[in-house]
Amino acid sequence: MSAVAGFAAVDVGAFACAGAWLRPDALTPERFADRFEQVYGRHQGFRRNHAKGLSAAGTFESNGAGAAICRASVLRSGTVPVVGRFSLGGGLPDQSDKPDTVRGLGLAFQPPDGKQWRTAMVNLPVFTDSTPEGFFERLLASKPNPDTGKPDPQRMADFMERHPETAAAMKIIKQTPPSAGFADSAYHGLNAFRFTNEAGATVAVRWSLLPVDASAGQAPSPGKDYLFDELIRTAARRPLRWRLLLTVGESGDPTHDATKPWPPSRRTIDAGLLTITAVQTEAPGNARDVNFDPTVLPDGMALSDDPLPAARAGVYARSFTRRAEERKSPSEVRV
Repeated sequence: MSAVAGFAAVDVGAFACAGAWLRPDALTPERFADRFEQVYGRHQGFRRNHAKGLSAAGTFESNGAGAAICRASVLRSGTVPVVGRFSLGGGLPDQSDKPDTVRGLGLAFQPPDGKQWRTAMVNLPVFTDSTPEGFFERLLASKPNPDTGKPDPQRMADFMERHPETAAAMKIIKQTPPSAGFADSAYHGLNAFRFTNEAGATVAVRWSLLPVDASAGQAPSPGKDYLFDELIRTAARRPLRWRLLLTVGESGDPTHDATKPWPPSRRTIDAGLLTITAVQTEAPGNARDVNFDPTVLPDGMALSDDPLPAARAGVYARSFTRRAEERKSPSEVRV
């Protein structure tokens, strides 16, 4: 519980710092959270996005290679505990699992010096939007029509015409079909950050988690929660493992736009092994009450000129404070 108290303390600080990430007369975290509720409805006690989820616990074993570009203690040789959360994108906590729904993995690394590193990753090769304003506009365009249960095709087409960067990103995403399940998905941070080593040298970095154990084929889909059910069964049989890869950017690589991939020839560093040893029903004391704020960074890691992480911090904090004041409903996914 002391660890959870520490998470909450950071969340409040993040909100205080990030609450004004856009002009007060324009887009704010409050309006952003309202927009999620407008699209998905208000579900007491749940996150406004990635509402359906499952907590996880494990470790990260750093091999020390990441220390060449970053002085953060979490990247020195050694093992630290990790709190995690698997999730599906969207604000419906009881949605049916579908293979093409965005999958998320949030992680909070807890080194002994208390300098946490939090990251919220998804299984997409690039992000769909380059700015908070674009994400906000697309969220409304994707709202299902009450008569059809699907977004208005014309509204979405109009959005794509105004945002060619999103249209280009969607083409890349469609060329990367999802894996069978959570356990064999690759997860990507997508946003660029700045890493600084002990010598003071700074580089741009994006990171990914690549699965060590690939699935033999497509998972069956007999039930509403089949992706989570398979994750629970797999975690009961064996640890779930991913390699943490740090991709180092070069001059000219876009650091401000997560819709644009970096060239595949960029240098990568295998920084260590993430192992998930258990998954749990969301409850007090695990990831249920953790805010995976991407701006919670240890010394040696810093934001770049990408506008999304600071915006996400404000919205995540607003979602956190709202659900903290609400009655907690039982999770759809139970172990």
